Amino acid sequence: MKERLREVDANLLLSLHALLEERNLTHAGERMTMSQSAMSSALTRLRKHFNDELLVRSGRGFDLSPLAERLRPAVAEAVEAAEALLGTQREFDAASSIRRFGVSMSEYAMTVLAEPLIRLMAEQAPGCSIALDTLDEHGAFETQLMRRDLIIGPLGYDFPGHTQPVFTDHLVCIVARDHPRLAGGALTLADLAAMPHAVAAFVAAGEHKRPLEIELERQGIADRTVLVQVTSLLTLPFAVGGTEMCAFVPSRLARRCLGILDLAIAETPLATVGITEAAHWHPGREKDPGVAWLRRLLYEVAVAVETE
Repeated sequence: MKERLREVDANLLLSLHALLEERNLTHAGERMTMSQSAMSSALTRLRKHFNDELLVRSGRGFDLSPLAERLRPAVAEAVEAAEALLGTQREFDAASSIRRFGVSMSEYAMTVLAEPLIRLMAEQAPGCSIALDTLDEHGAFETQLMRRDLIIGPLGYDFPGHTQPVFTDHLVCIVARDHPRLAGGALTLADLAAMPHAVAAFVAAGEHKRPLEIELERQGIADRTVLVQVTSLLTLPFAVGGTEMCAFVPSRLARRCLGILDLAIAETPLATVGITEAAHWHPGREKDPGVAWLRRLLYEVAVAVETE
């Protein structure tokens, strides 16, 4: 494999690195400041050299061939070594760059961060753009981490890669404003044990117990009645509105929904359950000047969010 890599000229090696990381001709071209046709030509030459497809069409995108999967870490190592030796890693000039960043977020993080992040990027890097999507619903986070510049999701679920906390929040209990069990704006432990609950599934949790579940068990409510399970945290308030159910959601999300869905935040005897949303990135992007700038930008957004 290394012998094959030695036969690839430097320009093709960089193109190969971009293609294996992005798995997309357009995104790889933007990363290399090359047109899609030029990147397609580079891929053709690489396919001929390795006698392998490298990128295999899968639906609307591409998957790596088995050979490409084996090549990827060696290529990343070769490019990193060349940049360290030759000092060719370019500084990121936000004011003049036309880079398109790829960021995946949990749905909740998107409601908090998307608007200020896009606004601040427009101010500091007017030529740059950002492609936002949600975390992979099937839990293929390692694959998503390789394809995206940053992933932002809840802390505490053993996501791979490097991590930077972004913002914190806490869970609150929401119910219909006229719920018959709501007394003085509060619910008792007996109420929580008797009431039906709505919950959101989270694939990443796997075998992990969520902090809320741990607190409910501590209070003797491990066997709560889950009447509705939804796939999106953002739909929980809509599921609860006008029903006798309750649900626990981040406070920022709850406050946005109280008026339009006629909900109330109920005080409960449970201890405060805090949550942290964090940025995660692939170790191969640690020294990428553009991604380092994006992390600093995210930090500025996070400071503003936390002081609201």
